[in-house]
Amino acid sequence: MEINNATEMLAALSYEARLKIFRHLVKLGPSGASAGDIAKACEITASTLSHHLNQMRSCGLIERHRKSRSLIYVANFEKMNTLIAFLSEECCEGNPDLCR
Repeated sequence: MEINNATEMLAALSYEARLKIFRHLVKLGPSGASAGDIAKACEITASTLSHHLNQMRSCGLIERHRKSRSLIYVANFEKMNTLIAFLSEECCEGNPDLCR
């Protein structure tokens, strides 16, 4: 992962609402949720939610797909795990087992 990609993802998650949304989607797993369900669960207005979802989609943290007439948002677990690996790849001088 390039540092620019990591910076974009971390910047997207630096807002309380976005972090709340992302954690909610991670909790739901691959089934994801519609925007309405996310708004209700995270107590965010629909007008604000759209902006937050777009910010996280633009850096790849979440994905959107159509299911019937609904748009479903899902956490991109591959990107999330890549970011986590990037943040910890040189942990304890390359010996991450020492950090436990």
